[in-house]
Amino acid sequence: MVEQGDLFAPGVSEISTSAAIASPADPGAELRERFVAHGAAALDEGDTLALILARCLRPGANVCYAADALMARFGGVWRIFGAPEPELARVVGREAARELVLLHGLLVRLLEHPLRQRTLLSSHEAVTTYLRARLAAPPREVFHVLFLDKRNQLIADERLGVGTVDHAPVYPREVARRALELSASSVLLAHNHPSGDPAPSRADIDMTKQVVAALRVLRIAVLDHFIVAGDQVLSFRAQGLM
Repeated sequence: MVEQGDLFAPGVSEISTSAAIASPADPGAELRERFVAHGAAALDEGDTLALILARCLRPGANVCYAADALMARFGGVWRIFGAPEPELARVVGREAARELVLLHGLLVRLLEHPLRQRTLLSSHEAVTTYLRARLAAPPREVFHVLFLDKRNQLIADERLGVGTVDHAPVYPREVARRALELSASSVLLAHNHPSGDPAPSRADIDMTKQVVAALRVLRIAVLDHFIVAGDQVLSFRAQGLM
């Protein structure tokens, strides 16, 4: 049996009975012409994704259909970029999956760069955009700590917990240990909710208080705790929870 992803893979023969997979016209050609004539602003997220896929799918593949299949499977661009390669490959094949993983790595580096060059407290949008790129896709809860220096610039972003679909274990002593090792003056906490609901649970609130208490002894401030749920980012501080 041929999996859906294999239908888009290079070297697989045309399946003429499926107009959804391949069409007589080249959907990518129209997108390329629009991009050349009007720039990236003329393309929406789905169009941009389709144009990226056109670089690595087999000739004749309907790239718009492939982009729609990814959006339907993962629920949005933030979840596509950062999704595990095997899951992407099941939809669009191995070559396209590797291309998307590579692009995600580049995206994270590009978004991380300004965090290392400016005071994070004055660039809330840069922080939330970066966190969406890092945390929107994982199918399980993951817990990250952003360690900051005395100028509130990023020292390191480390994943300190990986859990289930609705829980990630967090050990305040481990957060404190790493903060000391990195000579951090403050930290930002962040984790994801794969369910898509950014509302903090009682356990989230209690865990935050425990980390704050552990770091307070060391005179290290917890500036905020963010929950990423798809394209939504909730701030504990903005919600009055800190």
